Amino acid sequence: MNLYKFVIGLLLNMRRFSVAILCLILSISLNAQMKWNSKYQAYIDKYKDLAISEMLKYNIPASITLAQGLLESGAGMSELTRKGNNHFGIKCHDWSGATTYHDDDEEQECFRAYRDAYESYEDHSKFLARQPRYKRLFSLKRTDYKGWAHGLKKCGYATNPNYANKLIGIIELYKLHKYDNAKKFDKFMVERSEVKDISPDINLHPIHIYNKNYYLNARQGDTFKSISKEVGISYRKLAKYNERDKNDKLIPGEIIYLKKKQKKADKIYKKRPHRVKAGESMYSIAQYYGIRLSSLYKMNKLSPDYSIKVGDYLRVR
Repeated sequence: MNLYKFVIGLLLNMRRFSVAILCLILSISLNAQMKWNSKYQAYIDKYKDLAISEMLKYNIPASITLAQGLLESGAGMSELTRKGNNHFGIKCHDWSGATTYHDDDEEQECFRAYRDAYESYEDHSKFLARQPRYKRLFSLKRTDYKGWAHGLKKCGYATNPNYANKLIGIIELYKLHKYDNAKKFDKFMVERSEVKDISPDINLHPIHIYNKNYYLNARQGDTFKSISKEVGISYRKLAKYNERDKNDKLIPGEIIYLKKKQKKADKIYKKRPHRVKAGESMYSIAQYYGIRLSSLYKMNKLSPDYSIKVGDYLRVR
């Protein structure tokens, strides 16, 4: 009898072990199939602060929100997102707002539609926070993205059997879990999410931070007007921030700031003057350090008609 129990116990343990190995292999296989995608990264750069702001309000991990947004919206490129700004595939249910129709499990199902990404993210947070079936997820630690991923699948958020592993794969590939410890977010970037997305064929510019400002690098064919549509800032303002004419042609690679530039360079350049190199101008130097052209002249006590020479030293702070 004892031998019988031992054999049965051994078989059960082997079965559990086999299932665990199978799950591990499946997870590794899914992660191996995922490759870094510039469109995914651009989506993350654009919406990470919005995801963090939602996390701080509702305690949903920012990594989970971003991973769901990426997966459900195809990095903002899906038809549902383009038509209705729906980043999370949330169906109508008891929704009384705007709607759009899309083929999903069945033909022409009803989905919620929003004015912009901000509304979609906010409704996603409320949807999870107010639905009783997701209540137990809020007892998990904010850093437990794996628990959240598996919990969302178990609670019926998606029908795909690999949904949890896909979320985890995205989070780990793009290191989204680093945002789960955030204690603050950038209001400027959150405001940008209230701009309606434009054509899905446009590859969004990555936005960078430098000297308390935001900038992107111009690409071939860019104009202040085309960039304006993407970032939601008047093209006249963009030209003014960059001390240019609004109709100027932009050179690929040049820096375009999204806010008014500072009067001085970053503090790391204190007592570190800039040595002028061949091909540089006062304007290119001002752009490089993210400072106003007039401030550069003023700091160096130069008149606007001064022509710099290779080897000159200029204060930038």
